[in-house]
Formats: sequence, structure tokens, C-alpha cells
Amino acid sequence: MKLNAIIVDDEANSRAILNNYLGKYCPSVNIMGEAASVQETLTLLESKDPDVLFLDVEMPYGNAFDLIEQVPDRTFEIVFVTAYDHYAVEALNAQATYYLLKPIAIDNLIKAVDHVIHIKEREIALQDAVLVSKFSAANGKITIPQQDGFEVLEIANILYCEADDNYTKIFLEKGQKLVSKTLKYFEDSLHDQGFARIHKSFLVNVNKIVRYRKGKGGSVEITSGKELAVSSSKKAALLDYFK
Repeated sequence: MKLNAIIVDDEANSRAILNNYLGKYCPSVNIMGEAASVQETLTLLESKDPDVLFLDVEMPYGNAFDLIEQVPDRTFEIVFVTAYDHYAVEALNAQATYYLLKPIAIDNLIKAVDHVIHIKEREIALQDAVLVSKFSAANGKITIPQQDGFEVLEIANILYCEADDNYTKIFLEKGQKLVSKTLKYFEDSLHDQGFARIHKSFLVNVNKIVRYRKGKGGSVEITSGKELAVSSSKKAALLDYFK
């Protein structure tokens, strides 16, 4: 599992050392950015969504605990990196994931990263467990994962889904959603709910199709007016819906 991380330390040399250690000994960590103060970190968090913050305690114009207070709904883990051991109790109370002392011991850094990965993997497993029953034929709903839980959508409001690498764009009667699940995930979830995989990039709600145009694979037009390509290998399965 890849971890997206931000390094927060007011000393450039300390940031460089940690960045180097992570790059050399923890290849599962991707450094998204660095910050030297509370305000820089808050600004960075407006555009970044890290899995973990490597956070120094003492910084100019506020400390790590001031930062934590200003992000009450955080979804990232915190690994404290400090030269002082007397912050350990406060770190525990702030629900820190790990506490590293400077100078950083490589073994402890690896353990910290492994611990964060374990926590994140458990979160994903728990989320997937919640989403095992992703829809119900009785109530016609599907749940889609979000950072802070999941959202419930009416299946009947879904027009089609489009692959976007490891993400899926869900196009609705009104608006769209970007979900961190593959199109195959939704194909498996919705195959008994009137959805057909018509292309490597498209999963369509058959009930929303208003026209089929002939061709090698052809194309379908849905209620919104959008036209979607049908691959030749998927054509027969699609036409079976209309027999």
C-alpha cells in the first residue's frame, strides 16, 4: 500500500534528512509536500489529502498541538518527530499514531510507517466490509465510499459509469461523483440491477438507453442525450437486454 505523506518541520535540514530516510528505507511512502509552520501546513492541507503527517512538535507561531486543534475532522494519521520526549503524553492524548525521537533511528521509522500502513489497511478492510452489501434490490440503493464514510445513491438515478484509471466517474440525473473504486467493482455490484458493460470504459444503466445506433460495435444514446460507444465484443450482450 502506498502512503501519501506530508513532512512538517521548521528546520529545512530535518525535513531533508527525513525525506531522504523515507525515500531510501520506506519506498511505500510518497511525499506530497513539506511545510515549516502551522499555517503552511493548513494551507497545504487545503489542496492535499495525506494519509500521514510526519509532524515536529515545536514550530514558530504555534506548535503541533495548535495544528491538530485546527483540523478537528482529520482523516490522516500523525507520526510525531521531535527531539523532546516530554511531549509523549500530549501526543497520546492527541491520538498520535507513533512518536519518533530525533535523531531518528531507521528501525523505528520503518516500524512507524508499517504501523500506519496497518491502520490504513484495516480502515480499508472495514470500509469494504461495510460495502460488501453494496446495494439492495429491495431498496434500490448503492453506497459509495468517501473520506469520512459513505454516501447512499439511488440506483435509478445513475445514468452510466465511466472508468478513470483506478477511479470511476458516476454520472447521475443531476451531477456526478468521482469514486476511488474501479469500474469492475461497480460492474460486479450492479450486474443484477440492469447495468451493462458496453465498453472497457463504460457501464450503462440499460433503463436509461433511448436509442441504439448500428456500427461495428455501435453506440447508445441515453436520456441525457449523451452518446456512448459500444465495443464490438460487448454488442451481443447489450442487445440481449432488448430481446
